[in-house]
Amino acid sequence: MQYHLNGYKSGDPSVAIARDAPSSKPDVVDVLIVGCGPAGLTLATQLSAFPEITTMITDRKPGRLEVGQADGLACRSLEMFEAFGFAEKVLKESYWVNEVGFWRPNADGNGLQRADRIKDVEDDLSEMPHVILNQARVHDFYLEAMQNSACRLEPDYGRELVALTKTDDVDYPVTATFKCLDGSDASKTVRAKYVVGCDGARSVVRKSMGYALKGEAARQLWGVMDVLAVTDFPDIRLKVAIQSADNGSILIIPREGGYMVRMYIELDELQGEERAADRNVTPELLIAKAQSILAPYTLDVKEVVWWSAYEIGQRVCDWFDDVPSNARGSQMPRIFIAGDACHTHSPKAGQGMNVSMADTFNLGWKLAGVLRGQCKPVLLDTYSDERRAKAKELIDFDKDMARLFSAKPKEAEEAAQFQRYFKKHGRYTAGVETRYEQSLLTGSAAHQALASGLKTGMRFHSAPVIRLGDAKPMQLGHTLKADGRWRLIAFAASGDVGQSGADIAQLCEFASSTLIPRFTPKDADIDSLSDLRAVFQKSHEDMKVEELPQLLLPRKGKYGLIDYEKAFCPDLSSGLDIFDMRGIDREKGALLIVRPDQFVAQVLHLNAFQQIDDFFDRILVTV
Repeated sequence: MQYHLNGYKSGDPSVAIARDAPSSKPDVVDVLIVGCGPAGLTLATQLSAFPEITTMITDRKPGRLEVGQADGLACRSLEMFEAFGFAEKVLKESYWVNEVGFWRPNADGNGLQRADRIKDVEDDLSEMPHVILNQARVHDFYLEAMQNSACRLEPDYGRELVALTKTDDVDYPVTATFKCLDGSDASKTVRAKYVVGCDGARSVVRKSMGYALKGEAARQLWGVMDVLAVTDFPDIRLKVAIQSADNGSILIIPREGGYMVRMYIELDELQGEERAADRNVTPELLIAKAQSILAPYTLDVKEVVWWSAYEIGQRVCDWFDDVPSNARGSQMPRIFIAGDACHTHSPKAGQGMNVSMADTFNLGWKLAGVLRGQCKPVLLDTYSDERRAKAKELIDFDKDMARLFSAKPKEAEEAAQFQRYFKKHGRYTAGVETRYEQSLLTGSAAHQALASGLKTGMRFHSAPVIRLGDAKPMQLGHTLKADGRWRLIAFAASGDVGQSGADIAQLCEFASSTLIPRFTPKDADIDSLSDLRAVFQKSHEDMKVEELPQLLLPRKGKYGLIDYEKAFCPDLSSGLDIFDMRGIDREKGALLIVRPDQFVAQVLHLNAFQQIDDFFDRILVTV
């Protein structure tokens, strides 16, 4: 974490200096976010990093969430939390899913047996684990980050959106009307440049766009409960999938704190036009059903902390923005939807909250780039294209997962099918398999061989390094903060230590003389838009900081202080270094263009200056 750049400031460095703010809430904003769920708070936290952007986030609830329904946090979400600065807090409080147990009927059909016990996350999939933590605590960490930002952003609770209309106003073309739920029956009107609906499956924003969620329900009824219980089931503190012979299936998810457990319990199929509410599900019914599935093991529930019943359904919208299909490319989107507002699915794959947050992590930097005048408005077209494709993949995955989990195994081979599916798709449930297709933002894979383990279109896969300036062991991916900056990560060729005439020095010269002046304002720090960092092959003990190119020791801030955190070397403590782990061509090296949301946009040769310039010319605004 870097601070004191523009002068010493005592106190908590995570609390930014507050911008000058109006004494009352504005009625004209750059971005209006409707909904304080995970998607809305991710977007608000991202936008709060930019004090020049006026953001408002509203929710019809009277205050912060106290008990959340979602709890599973994928490895990729923890990587994102690291970019926001609160991953350590999540890791400290959460339950870590280290192993998964699979139980199925004994050969004679009586009772249960453990079929297998496997790692939940394969080695080197991510530096982050898969964890379980109450959604409300995740919200708290976002709210804290928003409050600590220069914007001092806080939600407007007790606001119910009743109307959303588009006008001819060039600057603020969307008008939202809210009912104040404070007993006054007052209304408030807000005009916005952009509106993002993160308001759930019954989204008012989506309905105002004339869209509907499309798909079919599986008609399978499930119950879920968080309990404090005493049991002799041996794997109660592991994530466990249990398929009984005749009583259905259950998924056990241990919760944070060491004692509470969540149980997803299969109930009967719904008939005809029945809905979950028609079955009069009760906590007592769920307990009895769980006891029958676990038999002959006992389950003595002491307290039901929370429970619900739901039917499995997989639905998705045609578009995630307000541009009609016949106007795409010629009309700028002004209204967006994210999370449950545009896709719904069952909770057992643990993807709902994770995919929702990924939606707005994708959108946030794009809105910020356009609003700050750094990126061309065409960038906003990529949100719906990229995220709807991922939602459809999730729907297909969820259908298979739900079908296999509810299967009634008659033979061991049938029961083992679910287990094999889980193993095969472990990378998907970890959230690291998202891959964006070639587009404005994602280049071709023509030079992928230069960095075979850092795939174009996929998230930057971190690895251990040593920071040259202070010999600090760290994860390279943890330098990719949610600050709206593009990264150029240069992996040096063999023998290149930054000397004059070598590839890294020439790349720095190109960036300093051509790339940065084209797109970065003269009064801004040299790395404020595009941040070049280099990874060398030699040990940090054999490198000389003072011989690095000037761009890797940039002078910044009002005092022209030197940034010593741009150069890295391999961490050899494990026997493998980052070049081996990520398949970097040692003879040629490689250059990665990494998006502000940590996805690899392009892999290129270190001297591909024209291709670098062409890539950014499509997206960034020339100063």
